[in-house]
Amino acid sequence: MKINWAESLRQSVHGLAESLGNLFVETFHYLALFAIGAVTAWAAVMAFLGMIEKGHITVDDILLLFIYLELGAMVGIYFKTNHMPVRFLIYVAITALTRLLISDVSHHNPPDLGVVYLSGAILLLAFAILVVRYASSQFPSVKIENPHRKTGAGSSEHLEVEKGEI
Repeated sequence: MKINWAESLRQSVHGLAESLGNLFVETFHYLALFAIGAVTAWAAVMAFLGMIEKGHITVDDILLLFIYLELGAMVGIYFKTNHMPVRFLIYVAITALTRLLISDVSHHNPPDLGVVYLSGAILLLAFAILVVRYASSQFPSVKIENPHRKTGAGSSEHLEVEKGEI
Protein backbone atom coordinates (compact mmCIF):
# COMPACT_ATOMS: atom_id res chain seq x y z
CA MET A 1 0.00 0.00 0.00
CA LYS A 2 1.50 3.32 -1.06
CA ILE A 3 1.22 6.23 1.28
CA ASN A 4 2.14 9.16 -0.96
CA TRP A 5 0.32 11.69 1.18
CA ALA A 6 2.48 10.79 4.20
CA GLU A 7 5.69 11.25 2.24
CA SER A 8 4.42 14.53 0.82
CA LEU A 9 3.48 15.72 4.31
CA ARG A 10 6.90 14.67 5.66
CA GLN A 11 8.66 16.67 2.94
CA SER A 12 6.47 19.70 3.62
CA VAL A 13 7.20 19.54 7.35
CA HIS A 14 10.90 19.09 6.63
CA GLY A 15 10.90 22.12 4.30
CA LEU A 16 9.03 24.24 6.85
CA ALA A 17 11.41 23.22 9.66
CA GLU A 18 14.44 23.97 7.48
CA SER A 19 13.07 27.39 6.53
CA LEU A 20 12.24 28.31 10.13
CA GLY A 21 15.61 27.05 11.33
CA ASN A 22 17.41 29.13 8.69
CA LEU A 23 15.33 32.17 9.65
CA PHE A 24 16.20 31.85 13.35
CA VAL A 25 19.90 31.19 12.72
CA GLU A 26 20.25 34.09 10.27
CA THR A 27 18.30 36.43 12.58
CA PHE A 28 20.59 35.58 15.49
CA HIS A 29 23.60 35.90 13.18
CA TYR A 30 22.68 39.43 12.08
CA LEU A 31 21.66 40.58 15.57
CA ALA A 32 24.96 39.33 16.99
CA LEU A 33 26.93 41.04 14.21
CA PHE A 34 25.15 44.34 14.80
CA ALA A 35 25.72 44.02 18.56
CA ILE A 36 29.43 43.25 18.14
CA GLY A 37 29.80 46.11 15.66
CA ALA A 38 27.98 48.54 17.95
CA VAL A 39 30.03 47.52 21.00
CA THR A 40 33.26 47.86 19.01
CA ALA A 41 32.27 51.32 17.75
CA TRP A 42 31.20 52.38 21.25
CA ALA A 43 34.49 51.20 22.77
CA ALA A 44 36.49 53.01 20.07
CA VAL A 45 34.57 56.25 20.63
CA MET A 46 34.98 56.01 24.40
CA ALA A 47 38.71 55.31 24.06
CA PHE A 48 39.07 58.27 21.70
CA LEU A 49 37.16 60.57 24.05
CA GLY A 50 39.37 59.39 26.91
CA MET A 51 42.45 60.29 24.88
CA ILE A 52 41.07 63.75 24.17
CA GLU A 53 40.17 64.21 27.84
CA LYS A 54 43.69 63.16 28.84
CA GLY A 55 45.09 65.90 26.65
CA HIS A 56 47.73 63.87 24.86
CA ILE A 57 47.93 60.71 22.79
CA THR A 58 50.63 58.05 23.04
CA VAL A 59 51.66 55.34 20.61
CA ASP A 60 49.78 52.89 22.85
CA ASP A 61 46.60 54.86 22.27
CA ILE A 62 47.08 54.91 18.49
CA LEU A 63 47.67 51.15 18.44
CA LEU A 64 44.52 50.68 20.52
CA LEU A 65 42.58 52.60 17.88
CA PHE A 66 44.08 50.32 15.21
CA ILE A 67 42.84 47.32 17.17
CA TYR A 68 39.34 48.76 17.15
CA LEU A 69 39.65 49.49 13.44
CA GLU A 70 40.68 45.90 12.71
CA LEU A 71 37.84 44.52 14.83
CA GLY A 72 35.37 46.73 12.97
CA ALA A 73 36.80 45.57 9.64
CA MET A 74 36.40 41.96 10.76
CA VAL A 75 32.74 42.53 11.56
CA GLY A 76 32.22 44.23 8.20
CA ILE A 77 33.95 41.48 6.24
CA TYR A 78 32.06 38.78 8.15
CA PHE A 79 28.80 40.63 7.47
CA LYS A 80 29.50 40.85 3.73
CA THR A 81 31.10 37.46 3.06
CA ASN A 82 29.70 35.32 5.89
CA HIS A 83 33.10 33.88 6.75
CA MET A 84 35.65 34.79 9.38
CA PRO A 85 38.83 36.38 8.05
CA VAL A 86 41.47 34.48 10.02
CA ARG A 87 44.19 36.90 8.96
CA PHE A 88 42.42 39.79 10.68
CA LEU A 89 42.42 37.89 13.97
CA ILE A 90 46.16 37.46 13.61
CA TYR A 91 46.56 41.16 12.75
CA VAL A 92 44.67 42.07 15.92
CA ALA A 93 46.95 39.77 17.93
CA ILE A 94 50.09 41.29 16.38
CA THR A 95 48.83 44.82 17.08
CA ALA A 96 47.96 43.90 20.67
CA LEU A 97 51.38 42.33 21.25
CA THR A 98 53.10 45.33 19.65
CA ARG A 99 51.11 47.64 21.92
CA LEU A 100 52.14 45.55 24.92
CA LEU A 101 55.77 45.58 23.79
CA ILE A 102 55.85 49.36 23.32
CA SER A 103 54.09 49.91 26.63
CA ASP A 104 56.46 47.55 28.43
CA VAL A 105 59.57 49.16 26.99
CA SER A 106 58.38 52.74 27.52
CA HIS A 107 57.16 52.25 31.10
CA HIS A 108 59.77 49.80 32.36
CA ASN A 109 63.28 51.01 31.63
CA PRO A 110 65.33 47.81 31.89
CA PRO A 111 64.45 45.50 29.00
CA ASP A 112 64.38 41.90 30.08
CA LEU A 113 63.65 38.51 28.55
CA GLY A 114 59.97 39.44 28.21
CA VAL A 115 60.88 41.70 25.30
CA VAL A 116 62.44 38.74 23.51
CA TYR A 117 59.37 36.59 24.19
CA LEU A 118 57.01 39.26 22.87
CA SER A 119 59.17 39.80 19.79
CA GLY A 120 59.25 36.05 19.16
CA ALA A 121 55.46 35.85 19.49
CA ILE A 122 55.04 38.69 16.97
CA LEU A 123 57.43 36.94 14.59
CA LEU A 124 55.55 33.67 15.01
CA LEU A 125 52.23 35.39 14.24
CA ALA A 126 53.75 37.06 11.17
CA PHE A 127 54.88 33.64 10.01
CA ALA A 128 51.35 32.34 10.61
CA ILE A 129 50.00 35.05 8.28
CA LEU A 130 52.51 33.94 5.66
CA VAL A 131 51.35 30.33 6.01
CA VAL A 132 47.67 31.31 5.83
CA ARG A 133 48.24 33.45 2.74
CA TYR A 134 50.25 30.72 1.02
CA ALA A 135 47.73 28.01 1.90
CA SER A 136 44.77 30.07 0.70
CA SER A 137 46.45 30.83 -2.61
CA GLN A 138 47.57 27.25 -3.22
CA PHE A 139 44.48 25.50 -1.85
CA PRO A 140 41.49 27.79 -2.40
CA SER A 141 38.26 26.86 -0.70
CA VAL A 142 35.10 26.11 -2.63
CA LYS A 143 32.39 28.66 -2.01
CA ILE A 144 28.69 28.17 -2.69
CA GLU A 145 27.54 31.19 -4.70
CA ASN A 146 23.99 31.30 -3.36
CA PRO A 147 23.37 28.71 -0.62
CA HIS A 148 19.61 29.31 -0.57
CA ARG A 149 19.05 28.71 -4.29
CA LYS A 150 18.46 25.11 -5.22
CA THR A 151 20.25 24.00 -8.38
CA GLY A 152 20.49 20.67 -10.08
CA ALA A 153 23.04 18.09 -8.97
CA GLY A 154 24.84 18.21 -12.31
CA SER A 155 24.88 22.00 -12.47
CA SER A 156 28.25 23.67 -12.08
CA GLU A 157 26.84 27.18 -11.84
CA HIS A 158 26.47 27.03 -8.06
CA LEU A 159 30.18 26.65 -7.28
CA GLU A 160 32.94 29.19 -7.59
CA VAL A 161 36.51 29.07 -6.37
CA GLU A 162 37.42 31.60 -3.74
CA LYS A 163 41.01 32.78 -3.49
CA GLY A 164 42.80 34.78 -0.87
CA GLU A 165 41.16 33.66 2.36
CA ILE A 166 40.61 30.52 4.34
